[in-house]
Amino acid sequence: MIFDKDGNITIITQEKLSIQEFVKRLDSEYNRFKDDNVIVNLTTLKSISLAEVVEFLKISNQHRRAKHSFVIVTDKVNFDDMPDEIIVVPTLQEAYDIIEMEEIERDLGF
Repeated sequence: MIFDKDGNITIITQEKLSIQEFVKRLDSEYNRFKDDNVIVNLTTLKSISLAEVVEFLKISNQHRRAKHSFVIVTDKVNFDDMPDEIIVVPTLQEAYDIIEMEEIERDLGF
């Protein structure tokens, strides 16, 4: 797991762990990025299932309740199958765009 910081955004890249182990590590290291917007970069994976994406739902909901963005980046899923409660985009640029839009919405009080 690699942590990169870009302003108020933490980019967490999955390397070798299974999704379940990766989510457990995110939970255990939550204080490290709790005040930042988060991009979870899963582009290194060969494939990812809907069930594996849903593994991130608890931490995503927790982070979003704290008024921070949580975006998963992968192009290995069917986006039509993704639940509305979690944001999944195919590129890092789209993740940055989503965070920018959500920041504007929070600033406007939406």
